Amino acid sequence: MAQNNLPPGHISKVNSWIRDPLILFLALGAALFAAAGWWDGDAPDRIIEVDAAEVNRLTEQWNAQMGRSPSAEELESLIDSFIQEEIYFREALRLSLDQGDIIVRRRLVQKLNFLTEDIAASQSPSEAALRAFHDANAERYRLPPRFSFRHRYFSTDRRANAKADAEAALEDPQVKGDPFMLQRAYAERSERAVGDLFGRPFAAALATLSPAPEWQGPLRSAYGWHLVKLEQRQPESQPPFEEVAGRVTADFTAERREEANAAYYEALRSRYEVRRP
Repeated sequence: MAQNNLPPGHISKVNSWIRDPLILFLALGAALFAAAGWWDGDAPDRIIEVDAAEVNRLTEQWNAQMGRSPSAEELESLIDSFIQEEIYFREALRLSLDQGDIIVRRRLVQKLNFLTEDIAASQSPSEAALRAFHDANAERYRLPPRFSFRHRYFSTDRRANAKADAEAALEDPQVKGDPFMLQRAYAERSERAVGDLFGRPFAAALATLSPAPEWQGPLRSAYGWHLVKLEQRQPESQPPFEEVAGRVTADFTAERREEANAAYYEALRSRYEVRRP
């Protein structure tokens, strides 16, 4: 058996180096570097070309964020950062660090979907196509009944019997209400919008009232009791295409994007064999 002839002090130094985190980190980095070189050998993808298009992209990105063009020094720093990012990206791919990463996987799927959607939305739809879409989906743009009203609030937290006080205020205008955290008047709100603010029971009760100059109620809300002066009730209506053209365009584009993604997936799906357990 070979004998260890190193002096005890030298052995102690070697052991301390092995336990040093910095030494271990450098050793691990060297191992990864050597492994990468062994795996890809003489890989040709060692050229990073920073062309005019890339410089323009970096300049425009800086301009969008800072509101001005970069100086020569700032542009040089942007190019250096791009080179560093590109080197790290390529080395990460060589080490297969993208494999098994759920975040990278989902981001790539999302990017492919965006690419398909951008292609589908690259051409602006004609007015004839938009009008046809509007006619086929007229219910989507129908306006529900809308209400314009004022209210007086009687808090169940501040009063022993808020409902009775509200009823008394119908007979005596001198009976004051309570401060309210939201508005005192609302214009052209749908039943759904009113329900979002005051609760569904209040909105349903409001919808049963007819416009009148006097106060009506009391109606119960999520906050307490209210007297309501319904000033106007607009019936359900179907606005013309010109009034909703913006919404129609957005909906048309969104639907075409969904259709493009579905068609693209079906085309890809037909090229794969799926084996289920």
